[in-house]
Amino acid sequence: MQLLVRCGLLLCLLASSVQAQIRTPKYSNEFLAIGVGGRGLGMAGTQTAIASDVTAGYWNPAGLASLENPYEASLMHAEYFAGIANFDYGGFATRIDSLSSLGVSVIRFAVDDIPDTRFLYDANGRINYDRIRFFSAADYAFLFSYARRLRGVPRLQLGANFKVVHRTVGNFANAWGFGLDAGAQYRLPTWFFGLMLHDITGTFNAWSHNSELVIDIYTQTGNQIPDNTIELTLPRATLGIGKSQRFWNKRLGVLASLDATFTFDGQRNVLVGSDVTSLDPSFGLELDYEQLVFVRAGVGNVQQVKDFDGSTYRTYQPDFGVGVLLGKLQIDYALTDIGDQSESLYSHVFSLRFGFGKEKVNE
Repeated sequence: MQLLVRCGLLLCLLASSVQAQIRTPKYSNEFLAIGVGGRGLGMAGTQTAIASDVTAGYWNPAGLASLENPYEASLMHAEYFAGIANFDYGGFATRIDSLSSLGVSVIRFAVDDIPDTRFLYDANGRINYDRIRFFSAADYAFLFSYARRLRGVPRLQLGANFKVVHRTVGNFANAWGFGLDAGAQYRLPTWFFGLMLHDITGTFNAWSHNSELVIDIYTQTGNQIPDNTIELTLPRATLGIGKSQRFWNKRLGVLASLDATFTFDGQRNVLVGSDVTSLDPSFGLELDYEQLVFVRAGVGNVQQVKDFDGSTYRTYQPDFGVGVLLGKLQIDYALTDIGDQSESLYSHVFSLRFGFGKEKVNE
């Protein structure tokens, strides 16, 4: 655990140095912070220390070293903002030996069918709705994960992601980005500790614009023509801790988890904010009966809101979820949101997780 804390402090120093030298946009690649899987979303995303299935490729790749099945796959679909935005996730992971695992995750977050009314009027100046075209503003991420349990320290697991980001705005602009994540977990029988370092080298998105389309549109509207740019996503660190306990002849289980996320892109509206770093904590709880039926809850996204009279008050986002395990198939549901619950609508999220092959490899 001391090693994890030292790594986190080192990341803070590196991020502060980078931020002092490079101007970066706040909330870059934020679609990668939404979360995947009904279990994690129902627990307010507190999976850094406890994730041990295929979704660990997203939450903390080190958790892939604890896969219970030789092969696992997961699918999720969610709709946010009353169905305007679609979020899709697919993941696959496999154990390659008793110590290491591989995984791949694909994420798409998009607003589809956006009307393009540039050609609404025909050559005679008449409105022709058949001339309306549609495009999508979509963000894609491809995560390639590797995890390994150290032979000399079997309770310590390390993992890393190589990620490719592709973002498009119809035919107007697109970007490609690359980055690295690193994670660690230290797992005791009933205690779990985790550290996840996102974008440890900074994730670079290189934007390019369709010059013919952009120049025509921006000239007509009198706006400044954008240049091809590079967008840098600064590192982000999450420390996690979990505790499990079984009762009633081990039929009933309780798992509590706590995550603390540190960002370094300037002050954010979170529980603790400063110009150097901001701290956003979350808490999750999971109850299970014989590890077959699950009830989950979580709370996070603590923000300060300003009222009309100038006063301020704190808000938080509660999450809820349930799950059931049917043989090798697990079905999870979460009622969650990607923003402050007073500002936007909650969404129903369903996810599936499949296990394949024989039982866990003996170690």
